[in-house]
Amino acid sequence: MRIKYSTMIVKDMDESIKFYTEKMGFEIDSQYNLPQATITLLKGEGDVLLELIKNEENEVGLFSIGIEVEDINKEVNELKSKGIEFVMEPRKISVGSMALFKDPNGANIVLIQHDQ
Repeated sequence: MRIKYSTMIVKDMDESIKFYTEKMGFEIDSQYNLPQATITLLKGEGDVLLELIKNEENEVGLFSIGIEVEDINKEVNELKSKGIEFVMEPRKISVGSMALFKDPNGANIVLIQHDQ
């Protein structure tokens, strides 16, 4: 079993789209408006999908998104060059290495590099 997509309720759709496309490398897959919500589907590497929803009924929220990377130090340096500040620098964990930063909505973004 593997995660196909994550859904995030956002407070500012434009700011969130800009963050995930310009800083994280996602591309807009589709966008649509419903009477109760605006939805944007973003596509990452492979088949990773992130659904952003903006509505007035739900609180902003998502605890974390895990993103697997091949070279964690390279990715961290690239993201830092784009102005991202890390809450946790790369550190060794049981399955490899991880680092953590937050998106504009306060969600934890975890980068994971598995041991070969």
